[in-house]
Amino acid sequence: MDYIEIHCRVKPKEPWADILIAELADIGFESFSDETDGFKAYVSACSYRSKPVKAIYEKYAETGPEKLSFEVLRLGGRNWNAVWESNFEPVMIAGECLVRAPFHVPNPDAAFEIIIEPKMSFGTGHHETTSLVVEWLLEMDLKDKAVLDMGCGTGILAILAAKKGARPVTAIDNYLYAWENAQENAGRNAVHDMRVLHGDASLLGRERYDVIIANITRNVLLEDMEKYLQVLNTGGVLLLSGFLSFDKDTIFAEADRLGLRLAGEKNQKDWVSLKLQKS
Repeated sequence: MDYIEIHCRVKPKEPWADILIAELADIGFESFSDETDGFKAYVSACSYRSKPVKAIYEKYAETGPEKLSFEVLRLGGRNWNAVWESNFEPVMIAGECLVRAPFHVPNPDAAFEIIIEPKMSFGTGHHETTSLVVEWLLEMDLKDKAVLDMGCGTGILAILAAKKGARPVTAIDNYLYAWENAQENAGRNAVHDMRVLHGDASLLGRERYDVIIANITRNVLLEDMEKYLQVLNTGGVLLLSGFLSFDKDTIFAEADRLGLRLAGEKNQKDWVSLKLQKS
């Protein structure tokens, strides 16, 4: 499968790179890699539409950062592993959780080690939205808790929950490549009882969960938050991530409308993650 790569060069990089990443994620871009002059964004060639990308560029070119450019390149699928290997370095989160690829050297000092072959899936621990949720999970007692990971990407968060004793663990993603990748990564980490489903919140039914993780985009969170609440046990925790600080009030307003109580907040750069509890 071929992919489209957009090399976004932006100055100043902060906070504009994060803002543009959020915009591109909302129109279907699947993965992002950090660059010194901005970032690169990836989407399958069959899903790429030039008009929404052009609209984002035009939206910010005049009134946004000092400098902004988009360079579009078509990549053959065979190039993807080399692209990731050149960008994916091991990352230690909160001094406890090491996320690495199979070709990296293990670190025996890590309390938890997660081996990820990212391919085209989002979630390597490098991005703030993922590392913030990792920090929440490291702080929580997950022993025998039923955990749901919505928009699981590589499966990193569901795998960490399973390693911390959560049972059962369910992971859902609507992208086929992520569904396949999460299953592969679960096997790499000897997590054999993690259920990985291909789909979205419409799959939620009779099962109930003690912890629900949703590291997705602002629009999906707003659309599906009520569905998460319906399958969250009383006293259960909803961990939200994937949105910027200027969207926090909108996200919290919806959570408040649904009767969720704010139990904590974490921030990295301009990204926010909320811990909410069902009364």
